[in-house]
Amino acid sequence: MASILKVDTIQDQSGNNIINENADTITIGASGDTIAVPTGATLTVPNGKITGQNYPAFEAFLSSNQSVTDNVTTKIQFNSEVFDTDSCYDNSVNYRFTPTVAGKYFVYAVLGSDTVSGANLDQLNLFVYKNGSEISQSKIDARGNTLGSFCTVNATLTVDMNGSSDYLEAFGQIDDTSGNPDFLGTTPSRKTLFGAYRIGA
Repeated sequence: MASILKVDTIQDQSGNNIINENADTITIGASGDTIAVPTGATLTVPNGKITGQNYPAFEAFLSSNQSVTDNVTTKIQFNSEVFDTDSCYDNSVNYRFTPTVAGKYFVYAVLGSDTVSGANLDQLNLFVYKNGSEISQSKIDARGNTLGSFCTVNATLTVDMNGSSDYLEAFGQIDDTSGNPDFLGTTPSRKTLFGAYRIGA
């Protein structure tokens, strides 16, 4: 005959919760504990998800061209969200990511340029800013050998965030001999995008 043990909480000898169930949420361990899956064992989550470690996370893109002033550093207005797990990205006013959990974040960005009038690109710069200051620059410099109207530049980096006031933004700069460039925005293809996710403490 099978035995059934019905409890809401299992504790160790010191009274610390080992397993607790409340309102359909099962908590294993407590703050400071390490939950180990032994070598050879398998942890399976059928039709579900594991959350926490890589969140908060977001990705947003520019859904249509953004007209900018030639050779002026301008904030990129990533207005269309692909996902925003914790509502930490502002896609309508400040276009910035302000994560609410401290830790290290993997950050990535792509800027597409449209020089509108043809092969007139001299320089294309993509900047990532933290708290209003530049922390990363990616660059195409074609001065003396102008490039075609459509070009892209990419950035990837890791950034420490305090989980409260720190924020990230992306800026671009296009030096166009015709003087009327755009940041390239398209839907559904994402030619100008910005994203980040937490990778650890």
